[in-house]
Amino acid sequence: MAVTHFDLLVVGAGSGGFGAALAAARLGVKVLLVEKSDWLGGNATRCGVNVWETGVGGTGIPFDLYRRLAKIPQAIGIYSINRHICWDDPAKGPVFPGGEMLIDPTKRYLDSLTQFGAPEIYGERIFRQTHWHGVPFEPEIYAAEMEKMLTETSCCTVWSNTGCVKVEIDERRIRRLTLSSGHAVTADFYVDATADIVVARKAGCATSLGQEPRLRHDEPSAPREPNDRLNGATLIYRVTRTDQPGIEPLPPEIPATCWWDGQFPAAACTQYPNGDFNINSLPTMQGREMIELGYLKAYDECRRRIRAHWHHTQTVFPEFQAYRMVWVAPGLGVREGPRLLGRYVLTEHDLDRGLTGQTHDDIITIADHCKDTHGADTGHRDSNLKQPYGVPFRCLLPREIDNLAIACRGASFSSIAASSCRLSRTMMQLGQAAGTAAAIAKEKLLSSFAEVPPPDLQTSLTQQHVELTWPRSPELLAWLQNEDA
Repeated sequence: MAVTHFDLLVVGAGSGGFGAALAAARLGVKVLLVEKSDWLGGNATRCGVNVWETGVGGTGIPFDLYRRLAKIPQAIGIYSINRHICWDDPAKGPVFPGGEMLIDPTKRYLDSLTQFGAPEIYGERIFRQTHWHGVPFEPEIYAAEMEKMLTETSCCTVWSNTGCVKVEIDERRIRRLTLSSGHAVTADFYVDATADIVVARKAGCATSLGQEPRLRHDEPSAPREPNDRLNGATLIYRVTRTDQPGIEPLPPEIPATCWWDGQFPAAACTQYPNGDFNINSLPTMQGREMIELGYLKAYDECRRRIRAHWHHTQTVFPEFQAYRMVWVAPGLGVREGPRLLGRYVLTEHDLDRGLTGQTHDDIITIADHCKDTHGADTGHRDSNLKQPYGVPFRCLLPREIDNLAIACRGASFSSIAASSCRLSRTMMQLGQAAGTAAAIAKEKLLSSFAEVPPPDLQTSLTQQHVELTWPRSPELLAWLQNEDA
């Protein structure tokens, strides 16, 4: 079998894998990016999560991608929250079936970069309408621009419809991967950006699944005993206006009632730049149920549930009768899976302490999303954060393998921390750090990710406009205000 060699092999072309491949290739590293599906972007594209939620830290590669998309008509926009189920008065009639996020042409990218500081009571609307602005985009255009950015480096090769089937280890290093295409590939460094951290698990790295017991990390919101709860999964669908209003009929085999729960879930209804809506029921299925059913059966069951959900929405909220379902995401939006037990585990304490209370010298990105467990709640308190927190580079590094980094939601986070640190822009920044570290390792002839000096990594990331501190520096602020470059 012929063996192909690269400087860096990235497995998984979701947000983290894209960030890793692009950052490394821009720095002259010879990269192979492999993706098991036929789309780049992962959850953010083929799984329907076609929106970047509000939050700090999306200032490096995410902003580069945003500026490209902003030049394409109706490719990307900024939303403001209009109506919300927690703000409506039931006495005045049926409340809105979730949250309504509408394109707001008065907002800019900077407006999407803060979430922390919201009052805990969700019924408060002033802070949220003033400060919470997300970034919806057209998934096919988004994926195409990702591919163009990689191609423009002249250093990145992309193989789609290709997965990892075998990992060969030599002492503490990955020696070779065998891919589903039959290719054998070697690399100096590897990044696992797959949804289920396939490379790390095949390499024998320690992982965790479900919620850890409180004593594991002394997290106040963790359950006393470990359990198998997982953050919920969603099958997202899209609706568009029609000139023939009415309620879409259900197939006879699908009930009009919510057979899987006591009531239909609320939904995030986010407007696309062209006026369509992205409907994200929160969640469509509990995470553990998805695992037990298996992916294909879970997807089929979720298709039945969203048909019932849409029928219910049109029935109780007549304005939606002016819309028709036109697209169902080809993949489930999965929020949680196995997680690495790495050289450092990000926990609830990091989220609560924030940057002013953390002492890490290897922070590679910052985030401020709330503790957001979607159906896996343990009764945690103070879900909204008071300030941003940092993610250490050690969260990307397995204890067992020296030339592997994890750049996805399966990095070394506790279940509670993962519920916050899982959004697309944060994952892209984790990837940017991993790819940059690979470039530094190549330049300095290092054999381990752990040997990369944190100051060198942070300096390079800062030069790439990655946000590592708070408040935001004047230099970075000026960079983010220049959307037209």
